[in-house]
Amino acid sequence: MITNTRKFGLCAAASIAALAGAANADDLLLIDLTVADQITIIATDGLSAATVSGPDGIGVYFADFYNGAGGALGASLVSGDITNAANPSDSSPSLFRGGAGSDTGLNMWSWATGGDVDFTAGAVAFTGSGTWDLDSDDYADMLAGNKSGDLFFAADTFDDVAGATFIGTYRVIPSPAALSLIGLGLGMGATRRRR
Repeated sequence: MITNTRKFGLCAAASIAALAGAANADDLLLIDLTVADQITIIATDGLSAATVSGPDGIGVYFADFYNGAGGALGASLVSGDITNAANPSDSSPSLFRGGAGSDTGLNMWSWATGGDVDFTAGAVAFTGSGTWDLDSDDYADMLAGNKSGDLFFAADTFDDVAGATFIGTYRVIPSPAALSLIGLGLGMGATRRRR
């Protein structure tokens, strides 16, 4: 017999998997914040909206990722082979937040071998994934952030966006609000079981 808590957990896991598999072609990257103090960025089979080349030393900018100012980001790579689809990974992707935490965007850079990387309109933009450990404050800043937004290349801070190229979108799975609901549902299921 499956308990209510277990049923809810199975449904939540199935929902997360469905969100990852059903990404729109325009969603190039999915951001998983379901593990405390960790961020995982996952490539989809989404197609680049533009053809553009530039340095991965500047990287791709996740516009409006944060809801406001916070601390400077200290992310430590756990593992990662994420790269743009046209260039091999160097397995060392990095994350950056500009303005000592005042920039509301997130930057991923230094992921490919060689200096320049290429995106081609209508072709898969990224492959692989990357996971970083975060301190609790950085994680809280990310949870309070937006559910989706635009990706620009090559840009590392908000002031670069005007000269950068829109290549697609990113999406947080599940959204921070869904994480709260999952936690609430699991807590309610556990309370029912004890009665």
